[in-house]
Amino acid sequence: MPTSEGEARVLLLIDAFSAQRRSLEGRTKLAKLDFLLRYPPFLRRALAVRAPQQQWPLAGPDEDNIENRMIRFRYGPWDPSYFAVLGRLFGKGLVELVPIRGGLGFRTTHQGSRLAATLAATEPWAETQLLIGLLKRNFNLSGTTLKAFVYDHFPEVAAANWGEEL
Repeated sequence: MPTSEGEARVLLLIDAFSAQRRSLEGRTKLAKLDFLLRYPPFLRRALAVRAPQQQWPLAGPDEDNIENRMIRFRYGPWDPSYFAVLGRLFGKGLVELVPIRGGLGFRTTHQGSRLAATLAATEPWAETQLLIGLLKRNFNLSGTTLKAFVYDHFPEVAAANWGEEL
């Protein structure tokens, strides 16, 4: 079931990865970035592999930042509500589809970018925005590369049965 928090999180992700006439390339990339964002313990482990010099920016224990758990699907972690969330963002004029080689990407509209900037500047979304910055600097990779990274470094995710909650 899509939530307003899920819409906001996906909007912030798409906006961060689609600045300056670019787009976030495909649902696989979106899902893997969202997985790392929603599950800080996995993001912390991923940073230790890709950027060991990177300091973990959050104080306190790592907590899963999720309103709904993701499931193990064909290409790794997935949220069945993505179709509804993206549809709502398209319908509200906040995100648009962008043709890319081999598929479709997502880009925030001017209205979506303004809303993302407003959200990012608020205290409830500050931690999320901080983690999105880490993702942008360290995991701006193709969806296929991110999928392989998840499979290679998180065996508990790769070994989960299809449809199993993560």
